[in-house]
Amino acid sequence: MKEPLKIAVAGKGGVGKTLVAGVLAAFFARKGFTVLAIDADPTPNLALTLGLSVEEAGRIVPISENKSLIESKTQTSIRGVYNLAFSVEDIVDQFTVKTPYGVNLLVMGTVKSAGAGCMCPANTVIRALLHHLIVKRREAVVTDMEAGLEHMGRGTAEHVETMLVVTDASRKSLETAKKLHDLSKQMGIRKSFIVGNRVAIQQEGEYIENFAKTNGLELLGIVPFDQTILEADMQGETPLKYAAQSKAISTIREMGERLV
Repeated sequence: MKEPLKIAVAGKGGVGKTLVAGVLAAFFARKGFTVLAIDADPTPNLALTLGLSVEEAGRIVPISENKSLIESKTQTSIRGVYNLAFSVEDIVDQFTVKTPYGVNLLVMGTVKSAGAGCMCPANTVIRALLHHLIVKRREAVVTDMEAGLEHMGRGTAEHVETMLVVTDASRKSLETAKKLHDLSKQMGIRKSFIVGNRVAIQQEGEYIENFAKTNGLELLGIVPFDQTILEADMQGETPLKYAAQSKAISTIREMGERLV
């Protein structure tokens, strides 16, 4: 049995982390791993990247918005009192979606941060499920995260093997990447890398490389800007359909080789 990979992909909104997460998940499946992809982004799009149609993706109800499921897990006979001791294994069996590229997908929906003080039922279920998926499951798990990591909690984050922080060449994205990289280290994640994305010209790549070196951030690689990816997005298609001619996908797969 292959050793399970536990990888979280984070970054500022709009930098292309869903592409990185989706291509890596599909790559690991091609390598023979059983792969579970988790979409924990507030605006979930991982289904499209993994080959589901717009219509199929639109029919997926995020776990956080599944009221009947949340109630079945947390409701008690006492108003305002929630059940905090429940199992989540059945959620994986019932709500994962098989995708055309051999990856099982679970759309979580928004996860509120631990510091927000939210103990609402939906948040309780999501955090318990995320902990179960990362800590207990034996598959390769690739999680497309929202920007903040605090909601993971130390009991979950310490079981993430690798954090990939995606950034473009903008200063705002790079500063966000540095904060996320530093936070992942504070939470006990052993390996943390920066991934440069959508790099159109040499100067952008050099700027990302210099920023990483100056701030002590390990750079996993630079993904070039790829018109093929943009055109696939415009058509509502998975870029994996055009993998043979995509330099960006080839580069992300090379990163996957390093991670394996």
